Amino acid sequence: MASAEFWYEFASTYSYPAALRIGPLAEERGVTVAWRPFLLGPIFAAQGWRDSPFNIYPAKGRYMWRDLERICGAMGVPLKRPEPFPQPSLLAARVALALEGDERAEFSRQVFAAEFGRGSPIADRAMIAALLAKCGADPVATLERAESDANKALLKTETSRAAEAGVVGAPCLVTEDGEVFWGNDRLEQGLDWAAGRRRERPSAIAPLSR
Repeated sequence: MASAEFWYEFASTYSYPAALRIGPLAEERGVTVAWRPFLLGPIFAAQGWRDSPFNIYPAKGRYMWRDLERICGAMGVPLKRPEPFPQPSLLAARVALALEGDERAEFSRQVFAAEFGRGSPIADRAMIAALLAKCGADPVATLERAESDANKALLKTETSRAAEAGVVGAPCLVTEDGEVFWGNDRLEQGLDWAAGRRRERPSAIAPLSR
């Protein structure tokens, strides 16, 4: 069965609609999706950024929020900007990584819905515990695993793997053959590629005709 990796960051605005859309889209195409939480901070820092580019470049930020309003409106899902933005996502990422399979996917969707659907603070331990319970996971045991030294190290490793795979932002879909599709608006294209509905990569860009 075809597979792809879904790399996402809990502080990422466009990861919100992508997380809600990817399940049905992948199922339609017969693609198995591995949910891969990571941290954008180190990747941004390598580019010289100490904040979200949507804050660094206000015009880009204004466009993004309006674009997200349109996307969420079309999907029929709520949108409420969390404060501050971006939200501290370390705890949520560690907890997601401590889960596996469907539990990780469902917890991740619940975090995005709380953060961008209701404007809730995702660094709040009580809220994270409530979301875990809602997903049927043991909050105490999961938080204990999440905060273990091994899990903390794993998150650092996963973030390094994301960078090595060519992930430059979130969300990103990475296919088995290493193709990277960046953005919520590239999910369909990436999943089609993963399913084998692809075009051959051109050997070179053809020169413009005069």
